[in-house]
Amino acid sequence: MAKICDITGKRPQVGNNVSHANNKTKRRFYPNLHKKSFYIPEEDAWITLKVSSSALRTINKKGISAVLKEAQKKGEIIIK
Repeated sequence: MAKICDITGKRPQVGNNVSHANNKTKRRFYPNLHKKSFYIPEEDAWITLKVSSSALRTINKKGISAVLKEAQKKGEIIIK
């Protein structure tokens, strides 16, 4: 299961664990993803998306329809 936000396209980033002795080992920073169902009244359907917390806040502010149209315009999501 890919750890990618369906709305924003956020992906895991790479960084380092840094010890007190300044030893560095690779690590990954994962996006804060949640599996969430949304109701789209225009289509009278429920969709399930994996969204990051920041995308969830944007959806709460603008509404799911506006966010999906915006993401489709940017090319981050493909709506069938």
